[in-house]
Amino acid sequence: MTIKRLLLLGLTLLAIMLSGVSLLNSWQKPQFQSRLELYQTNIVLQAQAWQPEDSSDNSIQTLQESILGANPLESAIKQYQEASESVHTSLQTTQTKLAKLQSSAITPIPAEEKSLQKSIQQQEKMLAEVDLRLGILQAQQQETDNAVKTWNELQQYSDINPKYQETAQSLSGMWSKPPRLFPKAEQLIQQNLDAWFRSTALEKLYQLQQRQEALSSLKIAQQEAATQALLKLAIIATIPTLTAFIGLILLIFLLVQRLLKGRESLLATNGDLPWSTPWNWETIIQVFVLGFFLMGQLFIPELLSILPIPRGTGNARIEAFVVLVSYLLVAFGSLSVLYFSIRRFFPLPEHWFRFNVFSNWFLWGLGGYCTALPIVVIVSLINQKLWQGQGGSNPLLQMALESRDNTALGIFFFTAAIAAPFFEEFLFRGFLLPSLTRYTSVWGAIFASSLLFAAAHLSLSEILPLTALGMVLGIVYTRSRNLLSSMLLHSLWNSGTLISLFLLGSNN
Repeated sequence: MTIKRLLLLGLTLLAIMLSGVSLLNSWQKPQFQSRLELYQTNIVLQAQAWQPEDSSDNSIQTLQESILGANPLESAIKQYQEASESVHTSLQTTQTKLAKLQSSAITPIPAEEKSLQKSIQQQEKMLAEVDLRLGILQAQQQETDNAVKTWNELQQYSDINPKYQETAQSLSGMWSKPPRLFPKAEQLIQQNLDAWFRSTALEKLYQLQQRQEALSSLKIAQQEAATQALLKLAIIATIPTLTAFIGLILLIFLLVQRLLKGRESLLATNGDLPWSTPWNWETIIQVFVLGFFLMGQLFIPELLSILPIPRGTGNARIEAFVVLVSYLLVAFGSLSVLYFSIRRFFPLPEHWFRFNVFSNWFLWGLGGYCTALPIVVIVSLINQKLWQGQGGSNPLLQMALESRDNTALGIFFFTAAIAAPFFEEFLFRGFLLPSLTRYTSVWGAIFASSLLFAAAHLSLSEILPLTALGMVLGIVYTRSRNLLSSMLLHSLWNSGTLISLFLLGSNN
């Protein structure tokens, strides 16, 4: 075995170890989908406060009910109770893990200890936010005793930020019998609650204080916010549902056509035609191990750590800029390794890295997006049952959901909707998938490249949905033989996700 192969083997083992550790670390992290569901529940709660001008119009009320569901409060209580239990379990697990690490005979690794402590802080914050809101939901459902119990238990958590304990005390006092008002109640509600929860708590406070003018202004603001929330819900629910319906019809058509026409069908186009690959497995591993995994998990993070970039400031623009810069550096490094690895094979055989503007790439990309929606949604529902809210998620999605800065949102959008589709499709569909057809069938290459594409996101909970998405991306690319088609599909997918997050985040 040559020195190059030994070095490549060692780097491969290192990349597998680093990726494995990252995947294992995501095991106990909360899934982003759980937080997203709470945001959607919040917007539903705000929208249910909407009152039409003509209250006797049953058609409007029926439409509102079809969007919001029969009993939004009951559904919200169930979701927040499940979220509270899930976060509480995760917090206990992380605290136990940290305690074992600190009490072990081996000196704890500072980075691992710091990561666990940061995770505990995030989980404590999440638990406090969830329990504050759960109590308000219970109070609105006339479960006052349960609400007061929830807030009192929150005050007993010694490690929770005092501002949440004070807010819980104020809420508990307002709904107690007889009620008790604390001096900073309004300030605490304004600071630590938002959307429907804030307006509901303020309404109770103003009623107790008999502040009719403030109550009237709050009612007007509630109606305006409810109107906006209902509109956003209609956009979030209607457009994806319509797209998924079109995709389902298109999927049935393609499958029926495949059965009837066989090799002459659209799905069979280029389906069994492999690429002519001039390089071997060493080049494939070199590009992915050195150019992608080590560049993304070792070289670029180390480079960023020594750069004078302010961290931990909570500034959304800086966070967005750091994400973009790190992503561009990884992309530049990976594509540079790719170029220097295959340049001796230039000129490449036909169909490699094709960008044919004058073809039907747009139809393939748009059709692929429509068909991907129902497939990935079904897989995601199954995935949710398997992971029960755990398994981690892409941190970029959480940042995009919680950002309130338009400039930061614009940077996030460029990163996810333009930079990511170009780089990831060029690497996974443009290079990896065709390269694998040297050793396996086109279908085998589609599956293997999709699985690696999903694993590269380093979140256990995302492996199944992203593998399904990668399969659709692979089918679209192998049939169209045009990277523009899979890049369009990928961009539409990320754009749709981000737009939904922006709408949900702006309401919370």
